[in-house]
Amino acid sequence: MKRFIGVMLMVLFVSGVCFGASPEKKAKIAAKNWLESVDQKNYAKSYDDAAEFFKAMVKKNEWIDTLTNLRSMLGPVESRELISEKYQEKMPGAPDGEYVIIIYRTDFRKKSDAQEVVVPMLDKDGKWRVSGYHIK
Repeated sequence: MKRFIGVMLMVLFVSGVCFGASPEKKAKIAAKNWLESVDQKNYAKSYDDAAEFFKAMVKKNEWIDTLTNLRSMLGPVESRELISEKYQEKMPGAPDGEYVIIIYRTDFRKKSDAQEVVVPMLDKDGKWRVSGYHIK
């Protein structure tokens, strides 16, 4: 009986952590995981893990080519710091939904003080996935 109660408490705790997190927190986790793939030059995985909206706008081979060229010009990430996060339900050129615009101050080896804009969205299956990425 004690074991059953312990298991149930763990389930409730995990459910609260997973389901009770704010959209911003869930979006930041999705962005962090996605950026890890990009930073490791696993561009195909970053595409596969992106939102359906993203995949409808960009072909996989174009994404891989673009990131390969861009990241070779910038060099590896040396530091990344969260600047801001903003929840929105409307985005220009995108369907209404749940989005979080996340901006990082990023130093690349060949370009310091850049800004990375990562936009996770709540995908149709209920998971947060990156729908946009831009470097300023």
